[in-house]
Amino acid sequence: MTNEHAPTASIEYGATKQISTKDANKVAIGALIGTAMEWYDFFLFSAAAALVFNVQYFESENATVAAMSSFATFGVGLVARPLGGLIFGTMGDKIGRRKVLLITIVGIGIVTAMIGMLPTYAAIGVAAPILLVLLRIFQGLFVGGEWSGAMTIVVENAPLEKRALYAAIPQIGSPIGTILSSGGFYVMTLLLSQNSFDSWGWRIPFLIAIPMLLIAVYIRRQLEESPVFTELMEQGETVKSPVAETFKHYWRHIFMGMAAGLLGIGGFYLVTAFIVWYGVNVLGYPSELMLLGSMVAAIVEIPVLVIGGRLGARFGASRVILWGGIVSAIIAVPSFLLLESGIPALVVISMTIAVAALSFPYAASGTVLTGLFPAKTRYTGVGMAQNIAGMISGFIPLMATAFVASAANHWWPAAAMLVFLSLFTACSGLITPRMSVKLPGFKH
Repeated sequence: MTNEHAPTASIEYGATKQISTKDANKVAIGALIGTAMEWYDFFLFSAAAALVFNVQYFESENATVAAMSSFATFGVGLVARPLGGLIFGTMGDKIGRRKVLLITIVGIGIVTAMIGMLPTYAAIGVAAPILLVLLRIFQGLFVGGEWSGAMTIVVENAPLEKRALYAAIPQIGSPIGTILSSGGFYVMTLLLSQNSFDSWGWRIPFLIAIPMLLIAVYIRRQLEESPVFTELMEQGETVKSPVAETFKHYWRHIFMGMAAGLLGIGGFYLVTAFIVWYGVNVLGYPSELMLLGSMVAAIVEIPVLVIGGRLGARFGASRVILWGGIVSAIIAVPSFLLLESGIPALVVISMTIAVAALSFPYAASGTVLTGLFPAKTRYTGVGMAQNIAGMISGFIPLMATAFVASAANHWWPAAAMLVFLSLFTACSGLITPRMSVKLPGFKH
């Protein structure tokens, strides 16, 4: 244990010894509700970028150009995430995790509802895409502080020996958000004609964010503050400038945390947002089939995340990231071959197995990221690492679209990207244990 880790590690060990399973479960469920809403809102934008925004907000006779403009807007929100991570991470390390999580969830919900009410290009011209980009930036800022805060408060409210298991629970918010967002669009496409869906039906899933926000705020208000942060406050171990402290002492940890999280975010966007667009616009599949594939993949992802958390608790989260990344690289090409088959069942299977493989590293990433940073700068450090991964990931659908277009719409560049992301994340599983905070009973 390094000297700078020792005082806060001792505080953390003492603060977590008395945590009951009941209290840990309560906090984990509260965080899960919030992350489910976060990912619902974010993936809603992802699906809309592939199916709606390229038509309603970006006028171009070239379908590929319109799609790239739409995916660029998707990526802009992720560029804002590191800034949001700095802002809300600093607040979370200074005033507490719980207070900041209330702010971020309210911001996400309000911005999402506003996107659902935004006039189209046909109605207000160039102001429409400009406003869409601005709203996406604000959404990215709030999301930048949400996941890291939820993961931090869950980990700090869990027994040390069970942290990997509990850290996988907020990750389940990702498939739940995907199921709800893809399901919302899927239901709209079934109930409405294409014209009705394009003109107003796509807005309904965005407006549903309002009642979801009310539920999330009610649940979040019931959460207790992290006992680790409370103990840090009482012993005067909080830092005045978490950002400066983090960049001075833990910039390598930020990079490794980014690598650990990249496949779970970027690979997921590749297998969902890009493949939905590719399937509809290049392969000529119906949008209902691609949305169904996203939903089935997300349903299967839920038990995979639970299994990944259990494996992390038993064998160490870094090992789950290492082997999960290797498996994801191995099945990348077979997944795309199945996608190209033209057989609906195989198309769904292709998306499902690709998402399942990358979900093992995703399940373990929260444990690895929170273990890289001491409690006094954890919210800031985790936020920066995760959000840089998110920022890079936001442009993966855009890059995949460009690379595939340059290869005469062949799938191999996208498959190569998935292989690279998988192996890059796998390498982090080898290195992160040596850089992590040493806590008795906590397997890295």
